[in-house]
Amino acid sequence: MFRRITFAMLLGVLLLAGAACTNKHVKNPLAQVDSKQPDKVLFDRAMDAMKHNKYDVARLSLQTLINTYPDSEYVARAKLGIGDSWYAEGGSAAWAQAESEYRDFQTFFPNMPEAAEAQYKIAEIHYRQMEKPDRDYTHAKRAEDEFRTLLLQYPDSKLVPEARLKLLQVQEVLAEREYRIGHFYYMRESWPAAIARLKSLTDTYPLYSKADEALYELGDAYATEAKLIRNSKLPDTAKNKLIREYEDNAATAFSKIITRYPVMPRAEDARKRLAELDRPIPKPTEEAIALNKKEVESRGSVGRFDRVMDNFHKRPEVATATKFGEPTLVDPKQTDAATIVRSANEEVLAGLEEARKANNKVSVQPVSGDGKIPVSQPTPRSDPSTVTSGVQPAPGDQAAPPPAQVNEINDGQSSSSSKASPSGSGKKQDDTSSSKSKKKHGLRKLIPF
Repeated sequence: MFRRITFAMLLGVLLLAGAACTNKHVKNPLAQVDSKQPDKVLFDRAMDAMKHNKYDVARLSLQTLINTYPDSEYVARAKLGIGDSWYAEGGSAAWAQAESEYRDFQTFFPNMPEAAEAQYKIAEIHYRQMEKPDRDYTHAKRAEDEFRTLLLQYPDSKLVPEARLKLLQVQEVLAEREYRIGHFYYMRESWPAAIARLKSLTDTYPLYSKADEALYELGDAYATEAKLIRNSKLPDTAKNKLIREYEDNAATAFSKIITRYPVMPRAEDARKRLAELDRPIPKPTEEAIALNKKEVESRGSVGRFDRVMDNFHKRPEVATATKFGEPTLVDPKQTDAATIVRSANEEVLAGLEEARKANNKVSVQPVSGDGKIPVSQPTPRSDPSTVTSGVQPAPGDQAAPPPAQVNEINDGQSSSSSKASPSGSGKKQDDTSSSKSKKKHGLRKLIPF
């Protein structure tokens, strides 16, 4: 009895192991075709090997079919099957090889219906390698580009609805990355950088789950810039123009929250900020309210346990992505922080130039009492015969003698003779001895000072 139970358990384990070795995701697209031709036999053999995860055997059979029967009607499916074998094998290296095979298939068979399938699997390769918003976003950006290509080039494909949902998830991850960067600049009070990131985010990804929060921070950044300019010492012309521009942009951001996202949390805060700016508060339409409700209701929720477990996953969380609405297929013009700073600087410089022109005064020469314009006098220059203060002596006064020169040579006479000082105080003043009358000895011959 014990032996029978053991044998039954062993048989069950073997059956489960055999079932686990079978790849249920691999399907033979030509399984319903009843043919005994050798090319069809090779194709069926390859699909059976792929179903049992024997990818090398499957690729060998498919390559034999392509090389041996180049005119076979199964060549296109065999070429696509080689890419599917790499795709099913998995791993970054195998997926890179699968993408190359799919590209070749699109090159040789661009008009076949399977070209859309190849494009979808190329996008799926990058979708599966997509990482979290705070990590490398290369695969997320590539997945966005590939899904967009599928929707634009193959709009009639049956894969379009699924590709649209995947594209919304990818754009949710990319939008979350942009928001985190913009929020970082916002908290650091780097207003031009925050404005550039948040504006690009709200223009490119309007279906982002935190679009109202991004718009609120964008409006607050514009309003803060207006306050800083109001407290600056810039000329009134440049100051008023910049204040008006930034407050208009802030009002636009707050108004968009009310008109585009009326049922989201920041709508009431946007109304208060518009009242502070003394701007009219818009009223959302019934269509906008219904649209925003559908977007919010289609989003999934992330619980506390899911947030904790997300720290142990490499893949990003896409539950909050909307399932309603059309994704952005063409990126609008992106806002650059350098452009914002350059534009503000140009406004300031223009205001300074206007202020300089307004304050520039033309000097007027006074006219004498008899109505004659006086002749312009030459600029007075220093004269050795005049006083060093630069004041010309009166016509009746005698000019004071020039001061004695320090290095004046006495033509061989003794330096002990004294002269009266120019001020006439009666004090003696020694003349400096001439270098010619004094003989130098030793080092004084080489050093003249």
